[in-house]
Amino acid sequence: MRILIIEDEKKVAAFIKRGLEQESYAVDVVEDGVEGQHYAEVNEYDAIILDIMLPKKSGLEVLKELKANGIKAPIILLTARDTVEDRVKGLNIGADDYLTKPFAFEELLARLRVLMRRGSYGAPMLKFADLSLDPATRKAKRGNTEVELTVKEYALLEYLLRNPNRVLTRTLIAEHVWDQTFDSETNVVDVYINHLRSKIDTKDFTKRLIHTVRGVGYVMKEE
Repeated sequence: MRILIIEDEKKVAAFIKRGLEQESYAVDVVEDGVEGQHYAEVNEYDAIILDIMLPKKSGLEVLKELKANGIKAPIILLTARDTVEDRVKGLNIGADDYLTKPFAFEELLARLRVLMRRGSYGAPMLKFADLSLDPATRKAKRGNTEVELTVKEYALLEYLLRNPNRVLTRTLIAEHVWDQTFDSETNVVDVYINHLRSKIDTKDFTKRLIHTVRGVGYVMKEE
């Protein structure tokens, strides 16, 4: 899944980005409100972490315009302010949650997970055919066999499982599993698809689940 961080404090942004990447998220970081709003509107994010005090345009202004423009991604506001008035104002504009600095990363991660479960993500356990993935424990199983995954393999499998029977282009996959710095000229998507296939589509299983759509991308479906 892909997260956007709009935060001008470099240490805070780096702290959040590092933690989220260790949890298999793809993360983009933007340092001002104007560019942050642009990123949020031209890319598809699963969640946005938005600081209130930003250069060029405040986080509350960005929030208001994103909601007016129909952006559906859940938004968590970050701020050093800790007054009831500030919290109420942000929530009334459309923020989904509010976190006051300083905060523990585990709290931010827990709130992100709660927000995404409330949204379009459905039940925590992801299942398709005899394949399952538990985001809480980060364990995958094919039938009764546990599958060991690297960080990127996990992120890729999670994206496929959240979009069963949907043809996903290589660009879509790259945008959700990797960040803005991804080199579109590489074959890394195909390489990681092959890694996944070697673990969940082996000869031990009668049905293949990951299928190639020639010239387009990949789809998770039953044969």
